Amino acid sequence: MAHDHHEHDDSCGDECGHNHDHSHEHNPTDELVTVRDLIRYATSRFNRNKLVFGHGLQDAYDEAVYLVLHTLHLPIDRLEPFLDACIPTDERTEVLEIIHRRSDERIPAAYLTGEAWLGEFRFTVDERVIIPRSFCAEALADGLSPWIDDASQVTRALDLCTGSGCLAIVMAHCFPSAQIDAIDLSPDALEVARINVEDYGLQDSIRLIQSDVFSALKDERYDLIVSNPPYVTAASVDALPPEYLHEPAMALGAGEDGMEIVRRILRDAHQRLTPNGILLIEVGHNRAEFEAAFPALEPVWLTTTSEEEKLLLLRADQLAA
Repeated sequence: MAHDHHEHDDSCGDECGHNHDHSHEHNPTDELVTVRDLIRYATSRFNRNKLVFGHGLQDAYDEAVYLVLHTLHLPIDRLEPFLDACIPTDERTEVLEIIHRRSDERIPAAYLTGEAWLGEFRFTVDERVIIPRSFCAEALADGLSPWIDDASQVTRALDLCTGSGCLAIVMAHCFPSAQIDAIDLSPDALEVARINVEDYGLQDSIRLIQSDVFSALKDERYDLIVSNPPYVTAASVDALPPEYLHEPAMALGAGEDGMEIVRRILRDAHQRLTPNGILLIEVGHNRAEFEAAFPALEPVWLTTTSEEEKLLLLRADQLAA
């Protein structure tokens, strides 16, 4: 996310008109003059409306900064030089519209901006795909060491339930010699994935396949299968905050215990892995549900920046029937 420095001084001192003439009727938002004002206003509004931030940004302030900078076409990793920049009325109108849509319609920020980030990777997203937020990307960042000694050992990999294509793209960067299949049941999701694969110029490395789990595959076997499948329990689906209802329902819910798709993956994974292959699955908050459903399995639970272990790793020999 490197950006060029702007040479001119964007601060505006006193000429910004913080000293409004209050003799005429005006809209209270007319007093929001600078980037700082707009961020403050958005943060307060988001907190007042009790918005939920589960799509990549931590809290109301982070989301306010991101939405204001993105809408003003400013580098999203450099706030300081612009804090006191005065915002002309047309730009302010645009920023306020985004702030109000986020707070009133509870649309996740990524759908308002059309982009989402996983670490340094940017992806195009819209309401056809779940917003990328997988802990798998963190685990992949170090090449799944120590379970994979050498990235060049991975020549075939599979991203199961690919959605926007995000994990397939991360895998292509971590394992440059791998041919990667990216599977999703949704043709709409695969259209978005195609945009992202082409944006990264990875058409030769990543093959997009419409399939219900493994069903459309022939006899392919993989050194690595990664999946961030739907895993939300029925009770949790019923309690989802409004933000999540903008996402495709099929990308979230997975039956009573959230393990519906995971069961299908584990049933067939052994036939899909090479003898030394590895399976990485994200199950979110559902470690207890996983352990109840598969008491005989002893996966390695990977630690990430999350406060709980949400990723499990199994070797092919653990999955032998």
